[in-house]
Amino acid sequence: MPRPRLRDLGIVTGRLDPGPFNAITDVAGVRVGHSTLIADSPRVVRTGVTAIWPRDTVWHDWCFAGFHSFNGNGEMTGLPWIAEQGLIGAPICITNTLSVGVVRDAICTYAIDRKIELPFHLPVTAETWDGWLSDADAQPVTKEMAFEALAGAKGGPVAEGCVGGGTGMITHEFKGGIGTASRAVEAAGGRYTVGVLVQSNYGRRHLLRVNGVPVGREIGTEIVPSERFLEPKSSIIVILATDAPLIPIQCQRLARRATTGLAWVGGIGANGSGDIFLAFSTANTVRPDHKVSELKSVGPDEMTPLFEAAAEATEEAILNALVAAETMVGFQNRIVYALPHDKLLEVMRRYRPPGTIGAPR
Repeated sequence: MPRPRLRDLGIVTGRLDPGPFNAITDVAGVRVGHSTLIADSPRVVRTGVTAIWPRDTVWHDWCFAGFHSFNGNGEMTGLPWIAEQGLIGAPICITNTLSVGVVRDAICTYAIDRKIELPFHLPVTAETWDGWLSDADAQPVTKEMAFEALAGAKGGPVAEGCVGGGTGMITHEFKGGIGTASRAVEAAGGRYTVGVLVQSNYGRRHLLRVNGVPVGREIGTEIVPSERFLEPKSSIIVILATDAPLIPIQCQRLARRATTGLAWVGGIGANGSGDIFLAFSTANTVRPDHKVSELKSVGPDEMTPLFEAAAEATEEAILNALVAAETMVGFQNRIVYALPHDKLLEVMRRYRPPGTIGAPR
C-alpha cells in the first residue's frame, strides 16, 4: 500500500488550488521517471535516479530556464550555460552526490544513441548526499539506471518518498526523499500552473514546521530517535515547471521563490547544504535552428501570483516527501524513521481547533 500524501491526512497548506495530480506533471508535457536501487549485497546501497522531461521534444524545442543557488554546497551541472543563454535542451536528472558524472554522461549517451543531432550536450544533473543510509563510496548508480528513469518517465501521479534519487535521503531527521506538488493561479489574463518536484535531504529536527506548527519540536528525538544530526551534510534540489510564458530572467525569479517555501518548512540554507533551484517554462519554444523566435512573457506585476504558487508548491512538495517516505534501515545498520502520521496529526490538532488543521499560517 502506498503511503498517503499530506492532503490525504487532512492537512492543507496555503490558499491556492493544486492541479489535478498536485504534481509537477500538472504542467502539460512534463514527465517524471525513477530508477531505484535497494540492495544489501555486495554493498549496502539505498540510492537511485529521478528524471524530469520538460517536454518530449526538448532536444530541439528548448525551454527557457533560470536557476538560484540559495546555498551552494552542492552540484547542478550545466548552470554556466543556462546563465549564459537561459535555455534547457535536455531532460533533467537528480541522483546522489558521487553519481552526478555517470548520470550526466548517461543523458548525453541517451541522446547520441537516439541520433539527436546537436552541436553539443550540456545537460542538467543535480545531487544530494545519501551516504548516511547508502554506501556512497560503492558508486552503484549506472548509466543503465539513468536510462531506466529517462525511458520510464510518464505524466500523471508521481511516486514519492523513498524512490529514485530520493531513496536514501533524510529530511529534518526523518526519512525524506522525492516530493511533488502544484498550484494553479490566475495571472496575465489566463490560468497557469506552477509544479514543483523536490529531492529533499536537509534540516534539523527542531526547525521542522507544518503549516506554521512546530512539529519538529513537538516530535523531538526523545519521541522519534535520530542520529542524523551528527552528520553536517544536507541539501535540497527544487525543480519548478510552469506553463506561464516566462523569459529566462523571470524563470530565475521564479526559482528564487522556492526559498520561501523551503523556509516555511524550516530550511535555513545551512553552511553544509546544497540548496539549488531550477525553474523552466514550457510556454515558449526556441529552436536551435531558428534565426528569430517569437516570444511571449507575462508582465512584471503578473509575476506575483506565480511567486506565491512557487512558494506554496515547494512547501507542500517537501511535506509530501516527508509524509510519503517510510522508515529505512541502511548502511552500517543505521535507521532513519519516517514521520509518524498519528503523532503528526496529534500535534496539528493540538495547535489547531478541530476541523482547521489545514488553516492558513
